[in-house]
Amino acid sequence: MSKGTLPALCFFLTIISLASLAAHSQESARSRSKNGSFSELKRNDAGVEPTDKPAPPKAEDVRLAVDLVVLDAQVLQQKTGRAVGFMKREDFVLSEDGVTQQITHFGQDSLPLSVLFLIDRGGCLDPFSEKVRRAILESVRRLKPQDEVALMAFHNTTELVTRFGRDQDRIIDGLDHLPPHDEEANHCFNRAFYDAAEYMRRAGNPDGRRVIIVITSVTTYFDCSGPSGDEARRAILESGSVVCGIIPKTAGQRMESGIMRTITGIGGVFKARSSNLNLLAEETGGEVLTDKPDNLDHTFNDLIGHLRTRYVVGFVSTNTRRDGSFRKLKLEVVPSLQKPDGKLIVKTRRGYIAAKRRTT
Repeated sequence: MSKGTLPALCFFLTIISLASLAAHSQESARSRSKNGSFSELKRNDAGVEPTDKPAPPKAEDVRLAVDLVVLDAQVLQQKTGRAVGFMKREDFVLSEDGVTQQITHFGQDSLPLSVLFLIDRGGCLDPFSEKVRRAILESVRRLKPQDEVALMAFHNTTELVTRFGRDQDRIIDGLDHLPPHDEEANHCFNRAFYDAAEYMRRAGNPDGRRVIIVITSVTTYFDCSGPSGDEARRAILESGSVVCGIIPKTAGQRMESGIMRTITGIGGVFKARSSNLNLLAEETGGEVLTDKPDNLDHTFNDLIGHLRTRYVVGFVSTNTRRDGSFRKLKLEVVPSLQKPDGKLIVKTRRGYIAAKRRTT
């Protein structure tokens, strides 16, 4: 069988398996267990010890109040997409559920980053190549000494490859020991997002800015068994993470992604549940970047550069109820700075889950 025949066969089998997955998606939703567990790769020969813990925050890290809500925001020129820096606190207006809020904390690139790379190992095409590996390493080298990085991989299951840490050699080692690509496995976004959020919430620097960077060939997929896509979305929001995506663009990738979008769209008509990377990135204020593998060095650099030009906006809500409700947020540039020929837009999360009072 020729190499060109293999992708075609894989896509054909994918359509069949997706149809089966969609058929039981709604039924399995009633029996999903939300255990939030994931496996961890244990490799004594790789130098990554399972008991490693993130380095403690440095003295210069900013300590945040418990009830402080922190937004990670980016300001872009609508026409050019260029990031806008050097803005001040009074240049923004913030509201929660339509009620104006006072911005009490403000800064730019003032908090350390907790970056979790979430790498897809399922589906017909492997999005992780030597060019992607090199691009990730270049982006990690651009991080500051106080930033921390972790690696996770997913398909039918999720595996923690490298815990959070500041040693770049650990990331290099982790990238060399990713689980193998399995073209017969699924892109279980719902499990991956849920597990990534749970790990970020437990292990990410509580005083830092949390970013999940997904490397995949598709942007949508039916929910697998386990936590639903809605549960994963809520977990992401509760973790305070910004979700971003990097998609290496090839002809095969466009075909696979198109198949996924079409079938999940049809499945949605019949109430089959699915998870969408683009929607989650939009809701958390992140971005999904697509480019040819040869250009991914620049793509990753652009993404890290965007993260570095983002603003930290903090406030204490006037709504003091601790009811665990979802609250809508709207952050805008003040009208006086808007110009007809150069409108500024703000990318940030659209809401958050309020703290819930514990019952005894």
